[in-house]
Amino acid sequence: MGKTRLEAFSDGVIAIIITIMVLELKVPHGAEFRDLLPLWPVFMGYVLSFVYVGIYWTNHHHLLHAVKEVGGGILWANLHLLFWLSLIPFVTTWMGENHFETWPTVAYGIVLVMCAIAYAVLVKALVFHHPKNAALARALGRDRKGKLSIVLYTAGIFASCAHPAAGFLAYAVVAVMWLIPDRRIEGHLGNADAS
Repeated sequence: MGKTRLEAFSDGVIAIIITIMVLELKVPHGAEFRDLLPLWPVFMGYVLSFVYVGIYWTNHHHLLHAVKEVGGGILWANLHLLFWLSLIPFVTTWMGENHFETWPTVAYGIVLVMCAIAYAVLVKALVFHHPKNAALARALGRDRKGKLSIVLYTAGIFASCAHPAAGFLAYAVVAVMWLIPDRRIEGHLGNADAS
């Protein structure tokens, strides 16, 4: 089957995720800039989460650009990714409103690592579904950056148990690593048709 509905549905869900996150930014009851200061943890969590959702959206776009069709397994793998992405607004708000306390920051890291695992599952499903698309398999390669991300998320989770700021820093480092969209697909596929 074609990939158009999967892309449209994913784009819609991701847009809703971003909308929910911004709606969680509560307006202060004062009219002075100092009234914004208590909101800095919520805003910092929002910024990091917005970057993450943007990273997943851009890389999801590049990944699906490399294929022409999807199957049932890919649909479920994509839903698995969207499930974990949909939890980002909840853990973002919990972490921010509790000023980066231990358990909310741990939960944030758990959701991030599960998003990374779900994305890796989607990648594997696409490669499995397109065995003749050698360019796709070459473009995705060994995915060192994806594996390193999972390691850093896990380290951030454990670091959050000792000092939540260290965990948040680990999560931010991974986001910085991924700020530039994954160019492997563009580089390997170029203008060639994907199969």
